[in-house]
Amino acid sequence: METPLAGIRVVDFSSGPAGGLATTVLSDFGAEVIKVEPPDGDRFRSLAASPFWLRGKQSVVLDLKVPENRATAQQLIATADVVVVSGPPSRARKFGLDSATLCERFPALIHCAITGWGVDGPYAELPGYEGIIAAKAGRLTSFSVQLGKGRPVYAAVPVATHAASQAAVQGILAAVYRRTLTGRGDRVEASLVQGLMPFELVDLLSRQIAERDGRTFVRIRDASPMPTLNYHPLRTSDGGWIQCGNLLEHLFYSFLDAVDLLGEFLIDEKFQGSPAVWSAEATEEARDRMLVRMQERTTDEWMQIFAENGNVAAEPIVTTTEAITHADLVEGRCLVSVDDPIHGATTQIGPIAELVDTPAAVLAGAPTIGQHTEQVLGALANNDQADEQADEQADGAAPVAMGTNPAGRPLEGVTILDLSTIIAAPLAIVMLADLGARVIKVEPLAGDPFRGLAIEGRMAVKTNVGKESICINLKTPAGQALLHELVADADVLVHNFRGKVPEKLGMGYEQLHAINPDLIWAVVNGYSPHGPGAKRPATHPVMGAATGGVAWQAGQALTADCPTLADVREYSRQIMAANEANPDPNTSVVAASAILLALVARQRTDARGQMVRINMQVANAWANGDDFLAYDNKPSRLPVDAGYHGISPTYRLYEAAEGWVFLAATSDRESEALRSALDLSGELTAQALGDVFATKTATEWESVLVPQGVACVRADGVDIDRFIAADPHMVANGWAPVVDHERFGRLQRWGPIVTVGGLNPAYGSAPLAGQHTDVLLSALGKTADEIAQLRADKIVSSEAV
Repeated sequence: METPLAGIRVVDFSSGPAGGLATTVLSDFGAEVIKVEPPDGDRFRSLAASPFWLRGKQSVVLDLKVPENRATAQQLIATADVVVVSGPPSRARKFGLDSATLCERFPALIHCAITGWGVDGPYAELPGYEGIIAAKAGRLTSFSVQLGKGRPVYAAVPVATHAASQAAVQGILAAVYRRTLTGRGDRVEASLVQGLMPFELVDLLSRQIAERDGRTFVRIRDASPMPTLNYHPLRTSDGGWIQCGNLLEHLFYSFLDAVDLLGEFLIDEKFQGSPAVWSAEATEEARDRMLVRMQERTTDEWMQIFAENGNVAAEPIVTTTEAITHADLVEGRCLVSVDDPIHGATTQIGPIAELVDTPAAVLAGAPTIGQHTEQVLGALANNDQADEQADEQADGAAPVAMGTNPAGRPLEGVTILDLSTIIAAPLAIVMLADLGARVIKVEPLAGDPFRGLAIEGRMAVKTNVGKESICINLKTPAGQALLHELVADADVLVHNFRGKVPEKLGMGYEQLHAINPDLIWAVVNGYSPHGPGAKRPATHPVMGAATGGVAWQAGQALTADCPTLADVREYSRQIMAANEANPDPNTSVVAASAILLALVARQRTDARGQMVRINMQVANAWANGDDFLAYDNKPSRLPVDAGYHGISPTYRLYEAAEGWVFLAATSDRESEALRSALDLSGELTAQALGDVFATKTATEWESVLVPQGVACVRADGVDIDRFIAADPHMVANGWAPVVDHERFGRLQRWGPIVTVGGLNPAYGSAPLAGQHTDVLLSALGKTADEIAQLRADKIVSSEAV
């Protein structure tokens, strides 16, 4: 079967995991990826995960400090469809690899820049380390609740790197899709700071509402000190921890039934009605009963009980080393065996998604440094066409039939039906709406359940910006008929139902394929459909537990002694704080990439519509890709230190005379710059550095060290929502656009995680449930009387303002 990107050549000048992960996705799905490295190779090859993000590529050595080699690089670029660069903008300009230079010379080229801070703005040249960006943008402050000490806490999982890499994939694929239509290339820009955008879910909106109404703003992390009952980490008799994720009420009752608490809860007056309305005293009593009951059996015993129940969302909290042996990955066909020339046999996480008709194929391990130099450059030297193409495009000649590319909207003309709920899948479709797709959210009569899980439906604003909404009762033949009318003209339908629910609602793959053979039918579930957990529910905390991220972030809380119930309560609080909402957005960025792969496959191959299967477990394995592979003598993941400052003396938080700084010095050159700036000699220990940092304020240290080439920034200066809305860098880049919401009025929303050809001139607001019901029905040819009857028959509805 043909792969989606067969015939696409990618020349990858990037360094490190962000660019490496992006081009690995492209390679997995058929692109020819040529990695251009300096003579000593990519300096991040020493990372344990490099066999993963180098797999399937060719390696060419070119020392770009030599002018003749820069000319060779230009010849190589002339043969490319896509060029990927990383690092600060000045580096790309220095070597003639910036978009201004290359896109003018090669109009059909897709140029992708993956930077720390973007290519413009006051922070564009700041070092782009994950920790530096997370510190300055306020992410480390958001973890302060984990210890409850009022100071920033190191954020371990590299979510910005993960999101930025997938954002780059989205931008490249959207540009490929549009280039097929217009013949013209595009400028794709993704950054780690934009990659943090998906992980801020509601505070940006809630602060604006509170300030507008003169009320006190309460951050979501501060709203309740303890976990909700349905999202509780629970300690077992063997000292392990199980993370529950029973978000919806019926799942929580299934959990209570499985642990044999449901009967006694049902007959107790204090537990009558929905758990959402239980008194504070009843909630705490229920919590204690759960914590005590769970310590009566081992982790394995409880997991067997939950599996037999089949409707409990729960997973043991495990490390990445343990996670890679999970039955749903092993039996679910989610892992690949890859022979690496240096490390031998490796086990790695498989491609990001299953495209049933145009699947990925991981064909080779990582190349050695310069392994393909002679082959690639030799072919280039014998290819007169490359020289002619470079000369022709340098003279300004453009390919035949080249059209225009409107800024920011490469998916103009694509229609997506979004039947998904809660966060992971709906947020993925927001990313496609931001790239210009028309998205129609099809909701049940009462709306997406997520609308009722936060006051005034605020959290559903983030997951629905840029969409239209219609509410349809799909449990009725008339409602299914309306959906089928919408399907007839759609390009994509996405949902997150389990089992046979889609068929019962008239939206199974075969049912819709018969109506529209070109429809891409995408499903986002917790687990692979091929593994033992295929029918089990999953929500973000259980996938954080199952893929290693929580264990890394929670650290010693998982192994602490718990002689009293008070100890169990406190460590369960810390573990849940460590298990923040990142697994949902981690899935969202992957799901958006997978859907774009299917769109490109439909356009470039003989495939028509097809089934696309995305699962949260694989997506979060990619998010933990710094350690999600196995081979002999692989270095262990560096643990977060006991104080939750960081992972090494030169990559961690330090307390200053006032405030906190985050330091990142990962190379010999950076360490020498640090010694020089601080007048230190010898080993750079945490004690020695801590003593020096205590002599100046955090703001002073940033102003002193950054100009001297040392990555050191204040880590407690701002909350992430304020950073997005008001920081001069974000404002300068237009990454918090203003929109009008039907209920909340004028507000700033979250910006795009990637741009193609510049900002979209019309980023959308979020609809109320069914806000566009009548308009969409009218477009289907329904009369006013017919619409009124559909409403009267409870086939369609709309939410009141």
